[in-house]
Amino acid sequence: MKICVFGAGAIGGYMGVKLAQAGADVSLVARGPHLAAMQQNGLRLIEEEQVYTVSVSASDTPEDLGEQDYVIITLKAHSVPPVVEKMRPLIGPNTTVVSGVNGVPWWYFHKLGGPLDGTRVHSVDPGDAQWNGFGPDNVLGCVVYPAAEVIEPGVIKHLEGNRFSLGEPDGSKSDRALALSEALSAAGLKAPVRSKLRDEIWVKLWGNLSFNPISALTHATLDALCTDQGVRPIARAMMLEAQEIAEKLGVKFPIDVERRIDGGAAVGAHRTSMLQDLYQGRPMEIDALVTSVQELGRITETPTPILDTVLGLICLRARTAGLYS
Repeated sequence: MKICVFGAGAIGGYMGVKLAQAGADVSLVARGPHLAAMQQNGLRLIEEEQVYTVSVSASDTPEDLGEQDYVIITLKAHSVPPVVEKMRPLIGPNTTVVSGVNGVPWWYFHKLGGPLDGTRVHSVDPGDAQWNGFGPDNVLGCVVYPAAEVIEPGVIKHLEGNRFSLGEPDGSKSDRALALSEALSAAGLKAPVRSKLRDEIWVKLWGNLSFNPISALTHATLDALCTDQGVRPIARAMMLEAQEIAEKLGVKFPIDVERRIDGGAAVGAHRTSMLQDLYQGRPMEIDALVTSVQELGRITETPTPILDTVLGLICLRARTAGLYS
């Protein structure tokens, strides 16, 4: 089984090290100083105060790596459509593309059933680049839970979590999903195959769609924004709007909104990814985490006035910083 991790930053690098330690035939696509460090010194993982270094096959040229059985994409959502063509050398007729990307996935309506089956989500897949380039039948969904960071080129620090939930768009427990689950499990990762992966997508997105933009607007950490008497109701209202959309699409939430917000508060003084991107001058995941939910609101004819307001504010904030267009 040949596995390529495309976008070997913090999460992709963490997965790559774990797979390599287990003896998997894994390669990584990365770029810049991070790639140079991996090629020269190997890829280093700091986990539970232990340091592991593995020699990895890494390149910024997919042609060097050839066709794969699995291509696991761990880029941010807005970074994927521009590199679909670059990924073609990795993808053969039997390659499974694993979408380990935050937010509403581009394949969301594939094999959903009902009148919306096959609907495209343009905010995360402009021009249908992924739909046409990968093909929805070739995709396997993945919800990523670990937290990690690149602390210097070639060095990944694992912070928490080791679960990568997998799921077919049609909910089946396919051979390809079970085979990848087995490979990830052999690497010490949790990789359950879910029959209702969209439910997990929404539970994770539920916090991201509200906590991320609010934190980037206020510069507040999770504990502060989830407990502030003026801000918590705004987050709650956004989440309830999203819940109405999701439930129209058949999603069942295993917890209520108050418990989800309390879970965010319990994380502590954590800067969300969108706030970190703002501080570090990186493009922000607005479309995947917020605009896509607004788009699904339009598709399901669900009003989202609070989400629309926060989306307008965060888009202007990001454009002002030169991080969104």
